[in-house]
Amino acid sequence: MNMKRVLVYVNGVAYEKGTEPSRSGAMIMPDIKPYRSMIDGSEITSRSKHREHLRAHGYQEVGNETTALLKAAQGIPDCDPQGRKELIRAQIDAMSHAEFKRAVTRDIERVKWNSRKE
Repeated sequence: MNMKRVLVYVNGVAYEKGTEPSRSGAMIMPDIKPYRSMIDGSEITSRSKHREHLRAHGYQEVGNETTALLKAAQGIPDCDPQGRKELIRAQIDAMSHAEFKRAVTRDIERVKWNSRKE
């Protein structure tokens, strides 16, 4: 059986895969891309702002931790109907035409999918 050798180049030197020297040095994680908060519609532009935003609203980011405590779901902030309407209006006003069109199309598809008879 003819096995293919795979070579890895490190600083111009070829090593067989699995035998290359381990990399020592800092691993740098890039910053997150800006996104719009689902909590209040504000724009989050960095990891530090993301952490501040979660902390300010009483939320905690959870990954694969099994001991993390989660905040119970509390629905939309300002749960009175008028506050909810104003929040939705503000989020829609902040959307571009293309974002709004994609959201409407997505909702129409969701309704079509959920209304199919089995």
